Amino acid sequence: MGAFSRWLLRTWYSPHPVWFFIPLAWLFWLLSGLRRGGYAFRIFPTASLLVPVVVVGNISLGGTGKTPFVIWLAAELKRRGLRPGIVTRGYGVEAKQARLVTTASDATQVGDEAVLLARRGGVPVAAGSDRVAAAQLLLGSSPVDVILSDDGLQHYRLPRRHEIALLDGSRGLGNGWLLPAGPLRESEARLETVDQVVIKLAPGGSFTWPEARRMRLNTDTVVSLKDGERRPLASFSGQPVHALAAIGNPQQFFATLEAAGLAVDGRGLPDHARLTPGDLEFGDERPVFMTEKDAVKCAGLDLSRHWYVEAAAEFDAAEAAAIVDRVMLSLKG
Repeated sequence: MGAFSRWLLRTWYSPHPVWFFIPLAWLFWLLSGLRRGGYAFRIFPTASLLVPVVVVGNISLGGTGKTPFVIWLAAELKRRGLRPGIVTRGYGVEAKQARLVTTASDATQVGDEAVLLARRGGVPVAAGSDRVAAAQLLLGSSPVDVILSDDGLQHYRLPRRHEIALLDGSRGLGNGWLLPAGPLRESEARLETVDQVVIKLAPGGSFTWPEARRMRLNTDTVVSLKDGERRPLASFSGQPVHALAAIGNPQQFFATLEAAGLAVDGRGLPDHARLTPGDLEFGDERPVFMTEKDAVKCAGLDLSRHWYVEAAAEFDAAEAAAIVDRVMLSLKG
């Protein structure tokens, strides 16, 4: 990551904001509040869809585990007899119009998270910056009876029956300030209005929220980009390795590898960054590890030493049942 990005992240997760960002943060608060109020008081129209929508999002930038959670929730709803579909933003793509996503889609056209959702979700997926257009495209092409929105908590034109906000247990809400003085898209008070809060647990994390559910990410398995071989991550314990991550919190990915006993030389990149050959090579023969979200951007490349880490959302049985029960109850409303 660039020096400015690293500096900005340090300020967001230090106790006090940089003073010259404070007026901009107040302006951001005013504009976002006016926008949300415009939809709340029906000054701006909310779209109408034929099926209910469950929004999974966050109020802070990146790294809260939305995509693994959406994959998990889609599987749980399928087990309850529903036919879910997923809409997602499609960050950093060349085309802006809504598109259907398949397991063979090009990540540069639909976004890395969209391809990952199509491969792991097992349900229809559509991507587009206009989540309403993506939902309408999905409804016109697949017999879905509930739509999950991967992100979109602030996309107020998208109607929603149920809102779930995810938080990072290690980063929490940072310094508590809105952009650009802090990492928040909306104020902490927004968490009081959502239906459920889920905290992604992380080593050393201590952030809590009243009545929040606790999610773990299972990262025990790695997969070879060369031939699909699957191995336990722990089988690389004690080895010096390279790692790259173009996600919201690269250091958390590196910490996951280190917790498994790997000696990590990490290379953090901006979230959703396109990967170049220079990003993927380190000048030696050591294994290279990346996230699954980054791996979808490597289709067609000859990468013999590269592995990605699978990340699957997990819950205690009682908490899993409670989350899905509340969603199901809202869908009946």
